[in-house]
Amino acid sequence: MKNKTVEYDVMQPQKDEVDVVMKELEKTGRMECMKQCIQHGDISVYEHCVRVAVMSLVIAELFKITVDRRSLIVGALLHDYFLYDWHEKDDSHKWHGFFHPSRALENANEDYELNERQKNIILRHMFPLTPVPPVCREAWIVCLADKVCATEETIKPLQLNLIRFLISRRLFRMFYLR
Repeated sequence: MKNKTVEYDVMQPQKDEVDVVMKELEKTGRMECMKQCIQHGDISVYEHCVRVAVMSLVIAELFKITVDRRSLIVGALLHDYFLYDWHEKDDSHKWHGFFHPSRALENANEDYELNERQKNIILRHMFPLTPVPPVCREAWIVCLADKVCATEETIKPLQLNLIRFLISRRLFRMFYLR
């Protein structure tokens, strides 16, 4: 009898919880726009926000931090709800890092009824780039999760390019420099 390897994603319960909330938000908001815009590397804004929501839950559970889970998830899913492609050459995108939290909050307020925690998460997730810190633990967690996810999404393509480069150099030396 062969041993069957069961692949289990340790973050699946968090992904499922985030998915339920995202389905609710998709009914009334402009989530489709987030799918069209790239955030980091080849990751859409939509996918980035889902990753941040999942990572936020993981951080809260890992450190046993009591949180308002729904507010944490909603705030994380809407933290980059700015609804434009910041990579486009446009003077209004020049200071994107500083101003997109207020744009995201403005858009989220138009489409959803938010509580104060959710608003704080969206508005303060770029601390310390934006100088005013978060005031609730949910916002601090999303702030941290956003940095973790953004770093991974930015570094991964660089790592792949470096590996490709090193392999191509090695292959070049193997076949052409004998």
